Amino acid sequence: MAEPLHRRVVVKLSGEALSGPEEFGIHQATLDRIAADLVEAARLGVELAVVVGGGNIFRGVEVSARGVDRPTGDAMGMLATVMNGLAVEAALARAGANARTLSAIVMPQVCESYSRQAARDHLAKGRVVVLAGGTGNPFFTTDTTAVLRAAELGCQAVLKATNVDGVYTSDPKLDPKAERYERLTHREAIERNLKVMDATAFALARENRMPIIVFSVEEAGAIKAVLAGEGRATTVCD
Repeated sequence: MAEPLHRRVVVKLSGEALSGPEEFGIHQATLDRIAADLVEAARLGVELAVVVGGGNIFRGVEVSARGVDRPTGDAMGMLATVMNGLAVEAALARAGANARTLSAIVMPQVCESYSRQAARDHLAKGRVVVLAGGTGNPFFTTDTTAVLRAAELGCQAVLKATNVDGVYTSDPKLDPKAERYERLTHREAIERNLKVMDATAFALARENRMPIIVFSVEEAGAIKAVLAGEGRATTVCD
């Protein structure tokens, strides 16, 4: 096994990734597979923080189009990420990892509240830190949350887990001629309007010189492979 490329990372896991073949909700076999991948990566000596989305349960932007104001819709979406975070924590525990869920929305009866110091302390003790509740503020995506937390926690990269093996010129599931990028700069990703992450996340990553590695999480061992520099992925880095 090659030496890991990075020793502390944020893994950005979409809510949709947890639904597996289902249209919504949590697919237990998929959740357990992803948790096993995270545990394998942690056993390499990599400190892992996981930012999880909530789109498999609720998407705030969708209800905003139906008369619910955007801040309220985003708050509902952030609550969905806490539900997913607790599910990921439980799956990690079943897989043999020590994990903690920290929420940017204060709910002490459910999980710890997020603070930079608490998260760093858990990482230093070898725990997988699951970061839920987004930034705690409306109008910011969990992609932006992932980059923000990576910068706050002194991470070396953001690993963006998707359902495709990198960034393409167009959607490879719709366009058979789509070409995969091996490497991009943050500026190129913004100027080409590539949709793998939102522009705010790319801009924040550029400002903090934070590499973003985009890969598919649909195969077992994908996270470990990316950390070893062996998996198919696109690196976005200046």
